[in-house]
Amino acid sequence: MFLKDKAVCAKALTLAIGLVAIAGGNGLSQAATLPDSTAIPVLFTRTVNAAKAKPGDTVAAKTLQIVVLPGGQTIPAGTLVVGHVVKSNPFTFDDTDYAIQKPSALSIHFDKLVEKGAEIPVTLEVRAISNFTDTNEASTPHYLDETDSVGTRVLVGGDQFYPLTKPVTNRDGDVVGYNRKQGVFAKLISNEAVDRYATFHCNGTATEQSTAIFSASACGIYGYDTVYMSENGDKSGGTFTLENRHQTVRLNAQSAALLQVIEPQP
Repeated sequence: MFLKDKAVCAKALTLAIGLVAIAGGNGLSQAATLPDSTAIPVLFTRTVNAAKAKPGDTVAAKTLQIVVLPGGQTIPAGTLVVGHVVKSNPFTFDDTDYAIQKPSALSIHFDKLVEKGAEIPVTLEVRAISNFTDTNEASTPHYLDETDSVGTRVLVGGDQFYPLTKPVTNRDGDVVGYNRKQGVFAKLISNEAVDRYATFHCNGTATEQSTAIFSASACGIYGYDTVYMSENGDKSGGTFTLENRHQTVRLNAQSAALLQVIEPQP
């Protein structure tokens, strides 16, 4: 029953974020490289379990919506983003008196974008990541009151919009993005991800980026109660690491992430 419900939710998510919005005549074959800070919203297609994964195992995700590049080229929705497992450690409880538990860890590096036989190598950091529940919630209309006949979309991070209107607003009512035919776009807003075990910075952008189900200020990890991101890839050449001090890390299928292109380190 769970698998059936999950499949239904995944299908609804695909419809809601408009994976059919593919620009004709464009694609990876038209773009040799991706500009620094280009945002790429993706949906993970397979679960990665730190207790089972091995270094070198393939990790796959697909773009949630079209990505528009400065020169007018586009990366179609549904483009495959391929990476690999760098490190995986299951959680093992240490019952030694007053022991500080060693966390389970899962490190992943995205390597390339693949679409219709064309490939582009990439170095990416993870700006934000959301679990399956938060991802599904962000793609599902919420009927806030009796006057809300269409339903409001509340994105990961709190921004929201009405499907029949263009502006995307934050909690203060400021317009921070736009809902267009090809998806949701915004100039990313600088923010900090602060956790007990990890802190990192998310830079803002002067140009409009594809954000799909994510807020303009989304930064950090959403919906994973005991999981934290000890490294988002910015300082490790694109390798991001999830850790958990209570149980083994699982990056579930249908989780989503907002990736950003970074300059490869020498």
